[in-house]
Parts: sequence; structure tokens; C-alpha cells
Amino acid sequence: MHTTQRILSGYQRRRVIVCILLAALVGLLTLAAKYFSELRLNEQRVDQFNQRAVLTVESLLAPFEQLYKDTLPLISLSCENAQQTLREFTAKVPTIRSISLVKNGVLYCSSVFGTSQFIVRDLQPQMPSPEPRLLLGVDHLINKGSSILLSWHPISASPNDGIVQVINLGMLTAFMQHAEGSWITRTILNISGSHFEYTQGLVNDVDMLGNEIRHDTPSQNYPFSITTVGPSPSSLAIDNLPSHLPLAAVISLLAGVFAWFMTAKRMSFSHEIKMGLASREFEVYFQPLIHSDNQQCIGIELLLRWDNPRHGSISPDVFIPLAEQQNLIIPLTCYVLRETVGALDQFPKMDEFHISINVAACHFKDNIIIKDLRRYWFPAHPQQQLVLELTEREALPIVDHHVVRELHHLNIKLAIDDFGSGQSSLAYLETLRPDILKIDKSYIGAIGTDAVNSKVTDIIIALGHRLDIELIAEGVETAAQAAFLRQQDVKLLQGFFFARPMPLKHFPAWLEMHNRHLSSQ
Repeated sequence: MHTTQRILSGYQRRRVIVCILLAALVGLLTLAAKYFSELRLNEQRVDQFNQRAVLTVESLLAPFEQLYKDTLPLISLSCENAQQTLREFTAKVPTIRSISLVKNGVLYCSSVFGTSQFIVRDLQPQMPSPEPRLLLGVDHLINKGSSILLSWHPISASPNDGIVQVINLGMLTAFMQHAEGSWITRTILNISGSHFEYTQGLVNDVDMLGNEIRHDTPSQNYPFSITTVGPSPSSLAIDNLPSHLPLAAVISLLAGVFAWFMTAKRMSFSHEIKMGLASREFEVYFQPLIHSDNQQCIGIELLLRWDNPRHGSISPDVFIPLAEQQNLIIPLTCYVLRETVGALDQFPKMDEFHISINVAACHFKDNIIIKDLRRYWFPAHPQQQLVLELTEREALPIVDHHVVRELHHLNIKLAIDDFGSGQSSLAYLETLRPDILKIDKSYIGAIGTDAVNSKVTDIIIALGHRLDIELIAEGVETAAQAAFLRQQDVKLLQGFFFARPMPLKHFPAWLEMHNRHLSSQ
């Protein structure tokens, strides 16, 4: 795979990975949010049910206080005189099963049996007592063996005298039997250490299975509490998670698509170039132009190198085409212009000294190159000759010819870089009227080796002389090539034979060493 394609594929791959990871994270967070939401909801449901259950039992017990006060005067009457009134009181309160009067620990009058002589302690060992009691017990008189709720109210003057009210537990079964949803499986009424559960009756303790938990809610007004038993809210929330998978999938997909669009700029090579420009990771190099007759350095071509701290050194053959694709070649050119202007004092201050900068054809659109030169180049009042090398990587017909004429008017020379390697180069010589042709290094490398390319080189050289266009031979690597070009009257030479590209800050030292070498010959 081509290096450029490999780099772009790498960015694309990382972008896809980031989007997938973000989508997965959002999906997991969505499920986690639904889990905690279900967990809180299940806890709230249990708590709300328990509160309603407590209020239900309290509503059943509420009439008994007033009923006790109404019944209290009857304790001094005989059963014949009190029984009818007891029956009337019982009929008025549907939750009560019977009302009985107790004297000296003996139940002597009942709304059900009338006159009787039952020892209270035989019926309920915890009665009579000096304090009011609310007790769960077993019915030994009416529905023998059934569970009952007893309310005992003693008379303050005599703890063995009082009133017993038997409450109908059947009224509690409606809410105890029909617990809401799967979060409650059992409901238990707890009073004085005894427990009543629907279908089980009185039980000694509240037993639970391994995966069940209990929730206890005490009454604030009466001595009882409600216990509910069921699966833990967390296990119910986990069991319900599969129903939320479609929603999580949709949200994660939307997050992935959103991340794809949001990372279009930040996870792209264009963003990498912008970061490089902002961090000054690019460095301007120079390669000298040598006069073929006297070997003097009469100019330099400025090149851009990129030592990327994140990906290492990136070749210009990679980042320049990518910058052109990403419409960032103009910012790179302006970067070179700014760096060049800052180093003008390092160059010989004479009109004949060429400073060549590569410029893409798109820079000529809408007069942009003229605006940038007036912004960066001309304010420095340079004495050196600026040469814009127009690369043939892009189609040269897009170059605005009015801009070319303006450049000539501003004494800016125009060169066609890599001449002979682009598309229909000869057609541009008349329309663009370039000042310089740079012979492509592939033709220079063929000198003395490739007969076909050597003939093309001869034709290009002859064409340049015929049109009075200055020629620069790039890619000179051997003495034989330099000698041949000198014989062909090609005045400007450039290549590894003379010097490799080096950082711009090294130019003064290199020029001094080069001139010293020439004077010693």
C-alpha cells in the first residue's frame, strides 16, 4: 500500500475504533443507567407498598379506640343489660368480630355468646395485663384454630378488668394476597413477636429463601410492623435488563454516528497538520543552487520537513500530497514564507540571489498568492529575488493568468517545477510565460545511461534556450552529469552532488565553508 494511503487508512482505522468504543461505552452506560433506575424504582415500589399496608392496618385499628371509650361504661353492668349494646357496637364496625367484657380475669359477657365464664388466661396467656395490648392469637371459641387479632384495654383501677376486642383478620387478606408485581411475593403482619402470613396463618418466624430479602416497615401509631419478602431489587433490575437492550442499541448507534461526525476533523491528517503548524513541528530546509561555471551558490530552494513527535519523521512525498488533498497546502506555504522572511538576514543581500519556494496551483486562485506576498514578503523589503516554483502535481490550467502577470509586475519570478513530468507541459509555456524551467530529476538521472531520456533532456534544454527561459537542473548527483549540463549551457544546478537539504539555520555556516572551499581550489 502507498505510504499516503497507509497513513490515511491508519487515521480512518483509529477513528472507527474510537467510534466503536464510544458506542459500546454509551451502550453500557445506558444499560447501567437503566439498571440503577430499575433498582431505585423497585425499592420505591416495595417501600410504597409497605407504607400502604401500614396505613391499611392502621385504618382497621383506628375505630377501636373510640369503640373502647363507648364500651367502657358497660363494664359496670350485668351481661343481660350490656349484651344488646355490645352487639350493636359490633354491628357498626365491620372489621370487628366480637367485643367481650372481663372482670377479675374472667370473660363474663360477649357480644357473640352473651353470658359466659371463660378464664381469659386460658384463652390467651398474655392477658389480662396492666397495659393495653395488641396480640395475635388463635381463636378457641368461634372459628376454632383460626388466627385472630386481639385488642386488650384494661381498666386503670383494676388490671384484671377490661375489654377484649377481636378483630377480623380476613379484612387484611385483600392487600396481603394481592401484592403488586413480582417484587413482593409474601406479606407478613408482625405484632409482639408473633407473625401472621396469608395462607400460613400464625408463624414462629419469617423464613426466607436464599435469593429473597425482607423489608420491614413499622407503624408510627400502633405496636405492629409490616414485613414484605421478595427477590432483591438488584436481581429484578438485572432480570429486566434484556428488555432495555433495543433502546441501548439505538442510543449507542446514535452515539457512534455522532462520534463519527465529531471526529471527522480531530481524528484526521488535516488536524495533525494543523497541530504541527501550531506547534511549529515543521522545519524549513534549504538546498543550494550552484552556478555551473564558477560553482558559486547563487540561490537556494526552500523545502519543508516534518518531524512529527507522534508519528516520527514524515516524508514530504507523504504530507505534501495529503496537505493538497486536505486543502492545507496554502497554510504550509505561508508557514515557509514567514520562516523565510525571518531568516532574510542570513542570505546574501543581492538581487541575483534566488530564494525559491514551492507553490501549489490552488494558491493562485482568487489572487490569494498576491495577498499572502503582500502580507508576509513585501513588508520585509527583501533584496533577494523571490522565485515561486509552480508544481505540476495539479493541473496547471487552473492557474489564473492575471495573477501571473501581476507577479511579473511585482518582479516575482515564476518557475515550473519538475518540467517534463507533468501533464501537457509545453502548452503552458506560451500562456504562463515562466521565467525558469526546472528539468525533472528523472531526465537528469538518465544522462549517460538512458538514450531515450537523454534525447528528451537535450530537447528540453534546446527549448529553454530557444525561448530564452532560464534552466535549472535538479537531481544532479554525479560529476559527469554536472559536466554534461555545463557543456549544454545549463547555468543553475541543484542536487546531492553539491549538497543535500539541510536546516535553514545551517545556511551561513555552509555558505562560509563552501566559499572557503572554492577559494582554496
